[in-house]
Amino acid sequence: MRIMQSAHRIARGILFASLLTFQAAAADKHDKNQPFMRGAMDEGRIAKQVRHELLMLPWYGVFDDLKFKVEGGTVTLLGAVTRPTLKSDAENVVKSIEGVERVINQIEVLPLSPMDDKIRIAEFRAIYADPALSTRYGHRSLPPVHINVKNGHVTLEGVVANEADKNLIGIRANSVPGVFSVTNNLQVEGS
Repeated sequence: MRIMQSAHRIARGILFASLLTFQAAAADKHDKNQPFMRGAMDEGRIAKQVRHELLMLPWYGVFDDLKFKVEGGTVTLLGAVTRPTLKSDAENVVKSIEGVERVINQIEVLPLSPMDDKIRIAEFRAIYADPALSTRYGHRSLPPVHINVKNGHVTLEGVVANEADKNLIGIRANSVPGVFSVTNNLQVEGS
């Protein structure tokens, strides 16, 4: 009987020690110093993939502006597009990215308007036909200056090389007849 009790105590001790070892190993997996933790690094990977997928959309052009933000596994899509299909296509490609758990689609579909279409073309010509701007920004598959037109109001989005280019683009955009207002939201690289 004593031998049985002694063996039972030893077995409990081994079981308890292995349980402590397992708990310590599990705690180490959640240690913030571990290099393979999900979190900010995973958000960076998701953001990079979201950007790539949005840029690869076939109907994404100079008259559309897509933006997003990543918070954990949630991606919020923002911006404005001229086609409703682009809004749904953006949501669908983002949903398929590994690690994305939820997509909040707040992309605005700009209203159909022949007058806005004329302004879009005139703005494009005013900005990208300028010799100083066309050589720097006009020869890309997706030009960096996006022109959003809603009910005669123009919003410029994107990134330019310097403050002089930003101002010149603003002047060219304001020179188009029939425009009610121009909002220049262009960002300068590095600022």
